[in-house]
Amino acid sequence: MKTMKLILVLATVLSVTNISADVVVTPTNVIGPIKPMNGVNNGPKIETGDQTSGNSVAYAAAQFPYARTHDAAFYSGYGGEHTVDITAIFPDFDKDVNDPKSYDFVLTDQYMKDIMSCGTAVFYRLGQKIEHNKKKYGIYPPKDYKKWARICEHIIRHYNEGWADGLHLGIKYWEIWNEPDLDAWGWDTNPRCWGGTEQQFFEFYEVAANHLNKCFPDLMIGGPAIAGNEEWGERFLDYMEKHNVELDFFSWHIYTNRPTDISEKAARMREAMKRHGYGDKESILNEWNYVRGWTKEFVYSLKAVSSEKGAAFTMATMVACQDQPVDKLMYYDARIGTGFNGLFDLYDLSPRPAYYAFYAWKRLLDYGQQVKVENDYEDIYATAAKNNDGKMMIILCRYSEDDNKSSKETYRVRLSEGQISKAIGHLTDEWHRYTEVPLNVTDGAIEVTLWPNSFIAIEM
Repeated sequence: MKTMKLILVLATVLSVTNISADVVVTPTNVIGPIKPMNGVNNGPKIETGDQTSGNSVAYAAAQFPYARTHDAAFYSGYGGEHTVDITAIFPDFDKDVNDPKSYDFVLTDQYMKDIMSCGTAVFYRLGQKIEHNKKKYGIYPPKDYKKWARICEHIIRHYNEGWADGLHLGIKYWEIWNEPDLDAWGWDTNPRCWGGTEQQFFEFYEVAANHLNKCFPDLMIGGPAIAGNEEWGERFLDYMEKHNVELDFFSWHIYTNRPTDISEKAARMREAMKRHGYGDKESILNEWNYVRGWTKEFVYSLKAVSSEKGAAFTMATMVACQDQPVDKLMYYDARIGTGFNGLFDLYDLSPRPAYYAFYAWKRLLDYGQQVKVENDYEDIYATAAKNNDGKMMIILCRYSEDDNKSSKETYRVRLSEGQISKAIGHLTDEWHRYTEVPLNVTDGAIEVTLWPNSFIAIEM
């Protein structure tokens, strides 16, 4: 009799434990809109019929909401050194800022049109590419801050108002500079993004932002895309607050191998913005990717970026940030030829595993509204959305930094009320690329088996 009672108690405990560890979705608890976590840096390579491949079909299918243009000048397929950067468009700083002949828009025009032809909005970085070589060309403070701002004004008018035989693209976001804090830690005397002092940058940004905000009050003018020095970022925000500089968005970067590092930093960035009166402005993470280390482990990191681990890290980060006070994410990088491109193959430009994280998130965006998900599994990242018809999509991602984890695990998904009757899953792992797979529905719940570093998009 005592043995029977013990068996019953153990059965009850195990049952409760299994239920408490389920992924539980509450469709009636709407949290808010699914956010554009699926932006990227840089655009497609359009097919031209020559010896090179293109990726415009796959790029358009992913429907990336934004393509930030930083470092586009490194890729010849976009126009190389004659593309995007201020020194590329206005190569002689001594020329007349009001004369259209002082500008070279040709290749950047084509690049902008290529991006938008795939249904992606341009997020234009006003500034310069990073410069790693010993000799620098474009990263030093401009000779005349106001003239630099007026050059940017004419670039904006060219792309939005048709100035100088220009276009009418309606580009909304304009970012001033990139990673001015990169060399502020003091451990490297070789500047790569800003060759001046911190004070010089603050003054430069103030002049540029004030001029552009005055010229274009309806556009989003912001920056400065800090590399990661949060103390530097705090001083930047403090200076802008004290000088009454309008900041439509604050942009920042992080590279890590832990999605929680990114989501926790998103919360810190929002708190810093609040402390300086910018709490209601957009917080934009527009460079991020998997990096285990920058020295001896950097090669491993780049290999991981293009693998299933990179794909799972990407999806886990988007899921984690959906629940944090960050408005947009832009992955670095969709640019062809860089080791940070986990989206497209270097040679034939076919989709790599991480591409399908973006493809799945676009589907989630289409559903519209995020609904509450309770998840007690340690290695699972989960989010869900529903549309106006009551249909739902759930994403489960199993990400692990531990290379020794190699066993598959089964997880259960259920509703807080009611039962699931039918579901379709699309799996991405070592053997599948957003492949439709059968799902086992038992007692109104879904059972999902995942290997480490995989994710599944479930629609029901």
